[in-house]
Amino acid sequence: MSRGKFITLEGGEGAGKSTQTTLLANFLRNEGLDVVQTREVGGAPSAEVLRDVWLDKKEGYWDPITEIFLIMAARREHLVKTVFPALARGAWVVSDRFVDSTRAYQGIGLGLGLDKVDKSYDLIAPGFEPDLTLLLDLPVNVGLARMASRGGHDDRYQQKKSDFHEKLREAYLTLARKYDSRFRIIDASMGQSAVTAALENAVRERFRL
Repeated sequence: MSRGKFITLEGGEGAGKSTQTTLLANFLRNEGLDVVQTREVGGAPSAEVLRDVWLDKKEGYWDPITEIFLIMAARREHLVKTVFPALARGAWVVSDRFVDSTRAYQGIGLGLGLDKVDKSYDLIAPGFEPDLTLLLDLPVNVGLARMASRGGHDDRYQQKKSDFHEKLREAYLTLARKYDSRFRIIDASMGQSAVTAALENAVRERFRL
């Protein structure tokens, strides 16, 4: 049996990743594929426990390097309990966030450095990267307005000021340039149906569905 495919959705706050992850997973199921929909931080029972530990404390409680290792510990659990078994049986995995979130938020956004993120990631998943990463990109003011309209700002990153989110957006675009063979940038400022169609087209093109 051939290995499945691993697709990740990335982007800043208010980009619609959770909604579009569900819609993309449903699209792939309609194509007759075995699909596992998941998320980070989390995606396995043990990883969700670590997510709760991580998010329970306010910013500044965790040393920044400790925070990276908490996230990577949850990611390792996610990989060995959910992602790797699904791929091995030939299923396609669609994840709302993966390691590029850590690269963007902690590595670049918080200034800890991509080298620290990548070294820690190499300990848990050496050489493993998504088959396709879909970056939902939109202007920061649009994303923040979307969050405000739905009563967002429920975690430490959503509460940050716009200059952090501008830095985060540029971080993602930097990653898209660095890993251009697997990234596809989607204009998330479009309406939901247009974004969904763009994601589906990107997947069709990448995997020749």
